[in-house]
Amino acid sequence: MLKRTLYFLQPSFLSSFDVKDWKGIAIKPAFIVLLFSLGMWMIPIPQGLDPKAWNLFIIFAATILGVVLKPLPLASWTLLSLCVCLLTNTLTTAQALSSFGKGVVWLVVFAFFISRGFIKTGLGARLAYTFVKIFGRSTLGLSYGLVFTDVLLAPTIPSNTARLGGILFPILSSLSDEYGSTPAKKTSRKIGAFLLVTIFQVDMVACAMFLTAIASNPLAVSIASSFGIELTWIGWLKASCVPGVLTILIIPTLLYYVFPPELKKTPDAPKIALQKLTQMGKLSLPEIVMLCTFALLVCLWISGAAIGISASTTALLGIVILLVTGVLQFDDLLAEKGAWTTLIWFAILLTLAYNMADLGFMKWLGAHIQSFVQPFPVWTAVAVISIGFFFAHYFFASSTAHISSMYAMFLLALLGVGAPPLFSALVLSFASSLSSGLTHYGTGAAPIYFGANYVSVKDWCKLGLICGLVSLVIWGTVGMAWWYAIGLLD
Repeated sequence: MLKRTLYFLQPSFLSSFDVKDWKGIAIKPAFIVLLFSLGMWMIPIPQGLDPKAWNLFIIFAATILGVVLKPLPLASWTLLSLCVCLLTNTLTTAQALSSFGKGVVWLVVFAFFISRGFIKTGLGARLAYTFVKIFGRSTLGLSYGLVFTDVLLAPTIPSNTARLGGILFPILSSLSDEYGSTPAKKTSRKIGAFLLVTIFQVDMVACAMFLTAIASNPLAVSIASSFGIELTWIGWLKASCVPGVLTILIIPTLLYYVFPPELKKTPDAPKIALQKLTQMGKLSLPEIVMLCTFALLVCLWISGAAIGISASTTALLGIVILLVTGVLQFDDLLAEKGAWTTLIWFAILLTLAYNMADLGFMKWLGAHIQSFVQPFPVWTAVAVISIGFFFAHYFFASSTAHISSMYAMFLLALLGVGAPPLFSALVLSFASSLSSGLTHYGTGAAPIYFGANYVSVKDWCKLGLICGLVSLVIWGTVGMAWWYAIGLLD
């Protein structure tokens, strides 16, 4: 049974489900989820577990399997799951809709709207070309210029798909074309493949560094809060900054040697960037407003807790400023489909996770995981649990699926063996983002970059594993030393 399950989760098997077979439904994935659900319903309710908790777990497990296999678009699939919860009386209407009013859900939605400002005003592209002009005389410097752009944008764009796909990928493609490095000419290794892999892998680190860099991070924050663990924006950054910055500085140079570009010097890149900047002209008024709003948001996210302004309120303030000044129109918000889609699936996954915790399922499952690692010394158990959580991302097509299905139970296991609560919540959150680069399907931006055909599956997975292991070593050594220094391990 395990062997068959692992086969179904292989990338080659999953890729066969891209075509919608009937009125928007992929029949094979839907059939697999249906068989899985029926099989789970026939299993007797485990002893000591509330029947509603077991029923909700079955719905939740089927939902996560659907997130991976994609029988329907994500928002449609989660709405179906919510409907099943109501029809089976597993949840009341109030319980089913409870998470739509949570601040963390709207924080993500508001941040999507703010990211639209970067794209609409052209400020994101201007920042990228500015870094290329400064650092772009060599291929390695060019990679650092694009990387710094991504890291700078990460705090206010909660979608690595938007950052990597909407802002950086067009610039990367343009630079690669300028140097004749394209898959069509079989010259990907000249410069394009190196830049693409480097930007993608470093973005996983940027996602780990900032609470608002990817939608799955606020999901982890919300789940952690149900255990009485409060994660703040500045607290997150304080824990991640040292290992994060070190990893960001190391990975481009590491890839430069293990996956070297054929072209080492790019003296024309600054000229190309300057030409693009000249075409864009001076900073426009909308860009200036966007830049000032960005600075204000970061300042308030850092100091907001001390002055009583929540992260979601800060994001809303940013949107209001952009609307009042005319940088964004309300139609821009309505057209931001990613935000509204995220509102639906994010709130529903949060609803399922919260109610499973309320019904006692997470506590029951965490106790079983805890009993497995109990014989180990505390920090050995912590390492086993954390590394296991990290490499489990091979079985998930998104950080959201990884967090929503495994975060709570692994957090309970860490708490059960005696790990500090704040450390436990953060280390699992970091691991989910850092492990997203292991495969070519592990996060939303991966299909865009892998689908450009610059890098083979073999090279992608090999480089993903190398970068993943390097991240594990840095965050497990330098990170641990830093966390001890700031009192996170007390």
